[in-house]
Amino acid sequence: MPPSAEPVEVAPGLHLQQVDSQKSLERHWGELRDYAGNVLAELGLDEITAEEITVLPGAEEILALLELREQARTGRWDVIVVDCAPTAETLRLLALPEALDWHVNRLLPAGRRMLRALSPFIRHVAKVSVPEGEVVSAGERLHRGLLEVRALLTGDDASVRLVLTPEAVVVAEARRTLTSLSLYGYRVDAVIANRVFPAEGADEWRLGWVEAQARQLATVHESFAPLPVLTVPYLPAEPVGTAALSGLAARMYADRDPLARPDVEPPLRFTADELALSLPLADRDDLDLARKGDDIIVTAGPYRRVITLPAALARREISSAALRDGRLRVRFEAGGAK
Repeated sequence: MPPSAEPVEVAPGLHLQQVDSQKSLERHWGELRDYAGNVLAELGLDEITAEEITVLPGAEEILALLELREQARTGRWDVIVVDCAPTAETLRLLALPEALDWHVNRLLPAGRRMLRALSPFIRHVAKVSVPEGEVVSAGERLHRGLLEVRALLTGDDASVRLVLTPEAVVVAEARRTLTSLSLYGYRVDAVIANRVFPAEGADEWRLGWVEAQARQLATVHESFAPLPVLTVPYLPAEPVGTAALSGLAARMYADRDPLARPDVEPPLRFTADELALSLPLADRDDLDLARKGDDIIVTAGPYRRVITLPAALARREISSAALRDGRLRVRFEAGGAK
């Protein structure tokens, strides 16, 4: 099927959409981009160069998430499936809304006051335009939109399915990904092992692959338990078309409902005296915990999350913290204020 910027029915009950980045860019990023372009033009850059520079890095992925929010808002769909980018890009993208929220909440109020105070000076000395209220409001709308996307993707009806091939490097990356997704509050409800060589009728060359994959599959089952591991055999041809995909789904899911609500606890939970964060497969040596004011900063390997404590816990000192059985538990003193 040719790509379509709007959902188009490709089979009964199945619609396909490929986000039109240019159109979404105008809708969600237009006022901010126009302001940045005008400033660059005032500094002497030609229009085409200014337009190229003001394209937001990672804009296509961010706009795809905002488009997901728009489609979810319609209430038209029973389920929405998002085909994500490679692991590292996806993790950076999923961490963005909460990280942006932290900075905006701390910087925006002061930034608004500073802009009002310095606007005359900037116009007179720097000879460039200062963002008007509409531009700042556009940034706030983008910020709110990303927060709504995060709430959607971490809600009770959303989950991630990890797809891997049973190879040592890929499995190791998938293990780290499970930890990182949990760190950011996203539920994983299944693992899909793709391109698994069948053992039947294997020649000597293929038998080597069968044995190597069997060892990795054993690691996958052990590492990701109790998550289900769904297996997709290495097919003789690409599964193109609805008939081939339906056959593949029947083999992979069997009697499971692929669209069932995720039966997985949320990774982050607060109780009266504890913060509990699921960090499956996390290495204690790669884990760091710090407190700064009302925030708990958790670092797992190269990924970091800033968690703002609820008011009831923010007033109290930490009494203990431990990682046991894949869960980080931070306990707070019973009654004392910090």
